[in-house]
Amino acid sequence: MRTLFAVRKFKIGEYSVIRSMKQSDLDPVALIWLDTNIKVHDFIPASYWRDHFEAVRGMLAEAEIYVWEEEGSGKVQGFVGLDGEYIAGIFVQSQSWSQGIGGRLLDYIKKQHSRLTLRVYAKNTRAVRFYQRESFRIQMEETDEMTGQKEYVMLWED
Repeated sequence: MRTLFAVRKFKIGEYSVIRSMKQSDLDPVALIWLDTNIKVHDFIPASYWRDHFEAVRGMLAEAEIYVWEEEGSGKVQGFVGLDGEYIAGIFVQSQSWSQGIGGRLLDYIKKQHSRLTLRVYAKNTRAVRFYQRESFRIQMEETDEMTGQKEYVMLWED
């Protein structure tokens, strides 16, 4: 029998930790997913993200997810989702943007993999620049069939 929410911890400094998602994290993680997508993908109607919320919430429950937790409060401030070497997304609650959480989550999974891929909307220029700073290279350009938006397939290799 597979354990979906085994907890592994990686302490970051004195106050924060990266760990595997627990079942009790599901609602905060799903809400971070929704809020972040609506805010950073303002070129896609918010209704698109709301319409997919329950389906994504179900997928999150089955996914490999690592959360950034503020240790004192236990509050989840961000997460990264993986499917093998594919990064399904890095999401940080908007109040915690530009504090290095996304970079630390990415560093954590880079230590576990020698190769990572992802897709990012071309119009999400902040994310494209972030991944390029983190040594990801654009491999190809495609169109997301669900949204009609141009996206980049990016690759990082150790």
